[in-house]
Amino acid sequence: MVKFSKQFEGQLIPEWKEAFVDYWQLKKNLKKVQLLNNANNTQNKHQASTSLPKYIFSSIRNYSLFGHQHREHGPIQVHRKLASSSFNGDMYETELLEQFSDTDATKEFFACLDQQLNKVNKFYRTKEKEFMDRGDSLKKQMEILHMLKTTFKELQSKAGSSHGSKDDQSISCTFSNEEDSVRSRAQEEMMDTTSTDDLEKNEAPFSDSPRAEELAKSMQIKRENGKLKTLSGRVINCQGKNLRINIPLTTPSRTFSAISYLLREDLLNQSSRQCGPEGVNNIHLNKTNLHHAEKMIKGGFIELYKGLGYLKVYWNLNMLAFIKILKKFDKVTEKQILPIYIKVVESSYFNSSDKVMKLADEVEELFIKNFAEENRRKAMKYLRPSQRKESHAVTFFIGLFTGTFLALLAGYAIMAHVTGLYRPHQNSVYMETVYPVLSMFSLVFLHFFLYGCNTLAWKRTRINYSFIFEQAPTKELKYIDIFLICTMAMSAVVGVMFLHLTLLTKGYYYAKVQDIPWLLLLGFLLLLVCPFNIIYRSSRYRFLCVIRNIILSPLYKVVMLDFFMADQLCSQVPMLRNLEYVACYYITGSYKTQDYGYCMRTKHYRDLAYAVSFLPYYWRAMQCARRWFDEGQTSHLVNLGKYVSAMLAAGAKVAYEKDGSVGWLCVLVIMSSAATMYQLYWDFVKDWGLLQMNSKNPWLRNELMLQRKAIYYLSMGLNLILRLAWLQTVLHSSFENVDYRVTSLFLASLEVIRRGLWNFFRLENEHLNNAGKFRAVKIVPLPFHEMDEED
Repeated sequence: MVKFSKQFEGQLIPEWKEAFVDYWQLKKNLKKVQLLNNANNTQNKHQASTSLPKYIFSSIRNYSLFGHQHREHGPIQVHRKLASSSFNGDMYETELLEQFSDTDATKEFFACLDQQLNKVNKFYRTKEKEFMDRGDSLKKQMEILHMLKTTFKELQSKAGSSHGSKDDQSISCTFSNEEDSVRSRAQEEMMDTTSTDDLEKNEAPFSDSPRAEELAKSMQIKRENGKLKTLSGRVINCQGKNLRINIPLTTPSRTFSAISYLLREDLLNQSSRQCGPEGVNNIHLNKTNLHHAEKMIKGGFIELYKGLGYLKVYWNLNMLAFIKILKKFDKVTEKQILPIYIKVVESSYFNSSDKVMKLADEVEELFIKNFAEENRRKAMKYLRPSQRKESHAVTFFIGLFTGTFLALLAGYAIMAHVTGLYRPHQNSVYMETVYPVLSMFSLVFLHFFLYGCNTLAWKRTRINYSFIFEQAPTKELKYIDIFLICTMAMSAVVGVMFLHLTLLTKGYYYAKVQDIPWLLLLGFLLLLVCPFNIIYRSSRYRFLCVIRNIILSPLYKVVMLDFFMADQLCSQVPMLRNLEYVACYYITGSYKTQDYGYCMRTKHYRDLAYAVSFLPYYWRAMQCARRWFDEGQTSHLVNLGKYVSAMLAAGAKVAYEKDGSVGWLCVLVIMSSAATMYQLYWDFVKDWGLLQMNSKNPWLRNELMLQRKAIYYLSMGLNLILRLAWLQTVLHSSFENVDYRVTSLFLASLEVIRRGLWNFFRLENEHLNNAGKFRAVKIVPLPFHEMDEED
């Protein structure tokens, strides 16, 4: 049977962990009570013969009037104190009415219990108010959306009857199409962060403060009157209401649309701004804008319902925690405390309020009516997505493909050793044409395997990576799926390479079997873009979308998954260069003539090698620039400088490999040393949280997900060693009787391993920062903003 503490830890919401009942601290206090109680019982046995008169006097007193009053109240009495403000709620304090054998420890236990009850009530009231306000906002959004749809249909029917068009996609209407920059959302998050920090300074993380409200108002005024006004449309009156449609600039089309809209308005409407009733201009309202707005409102309802579900879990687990700990106390002290205190818990705010239940039912009704065509089953697929069941067949196939891969790899290695393929100056054709394909797949799937290990580690340490990456729970890849893909893919790759090498040893010419590596690569590319719903289609398309967002940086809004994947590409520069060479070798037709040096002699290829070497760093730098533009934080500029230094170091490395002169060697050493120091500082200080002088953990941050601190120091030391792998370029070190390309693959693998190690701590840092703000659901921006006349 699983202990309740393990069950409690496994079911709580990770981002709200600090707001739950501290069950472990209560158990520690109860342990003190138990130890003192046992000691007192032992002592009382020795004093039993001398305490008979005292026992008789105590028994008589129990039947007295005062004793009867104490018996009515029981061993304890919980006092309810009215708080100074309605937001903080009532406070509870326990008074001991009977003499316990361990009074001091019992007082400490009940003081901690009261503190936990007050904390739970305060947090529940805070989250309940937040969700109720969000629910009211979404209801107003639905009303405005219905009004817009009705007006749109009326104007569309009038335009259709007057112009003879039945399907006019754009109707002239007095609405504004304001496509705000995503900086609005980012600044709202900054406002939340600042207010949260201010609250933490006052040691009241669940309460409001007047300063926070003033700060929120000032930030709102700055956001309205600042640079964001340049990307805002004009406020338009419709049916007596001033409305704005806010569509975030998350795609290049919306960005270009907003810019072109501003240019068109500035150039053509300078003289007509004072025309029309009350200076109102006609703006085109189309179905696309309404569709985006409806989609945003739908996402808002889904996240609200998810948050209400989390609040139900919060209520249920805390109630169980109070019951369990009180049962343990009664068992230790042999008192009847549970019936007394549990009545107080049941009457407290977090258990007696039914607003969450009512709002959840109302959200269900609205969602079924507006987004599911009165189909409850369809609505529940969005509101309560079912988790995919794990199958034992997946585990079986992982073992099968793992054994197949190891057997084929052993056979391939033995055959390569016998034929002497990997010795220096042997079989240059094979090493120049076939080996890059094998090394490319090896680096990719090694990286993917390490991601599976990261996923398993994140799950074990309760890091909510799905929420951080904004992945749908029904479509995310679990670690078991990742291991299956890795073993299956590498079995196929090594099997094909084993077949290719077998044909070569049997006397086939290279020209006859040169198509095999190319067909292998082509097969994987076709599988990646396959439109059929097979082999994790949703994950494949999500990967392609992320790659598209990276390539088109900074036109797309940067989210966590985008810059996380861009960081992975920074460690896959050798793979990208191999891909470039293989593409050039087969696309130019060099494989037909076995002229593997053609691409190396071509000027365009050499120029492209420069680009490929620092292109991942360029993408990452552009993402930092976009995040700085959206959020305005200077830390993104500092991070941008890190990737600029990496770009310069990568360019110096390519130039040295081409020229080999002493001058370029000096440039390489200087640029690589500077970039390494920059990167190490960022890794240690930002990701590992090193150099925290006042932390309770020596030199590390206060909150750590792993219990053993030595793991962090060992990881930092390993990261330092692997960061210095670029020294091989200067030292030209290689293994004895091994081709230099094998050595390059080994060093590239070390960089991939370093990145896999870094991934865990990077997401741990992200999780801890997010958990400190108690955010368990996404903040969905709402499309409509109703302006007051003063605004």
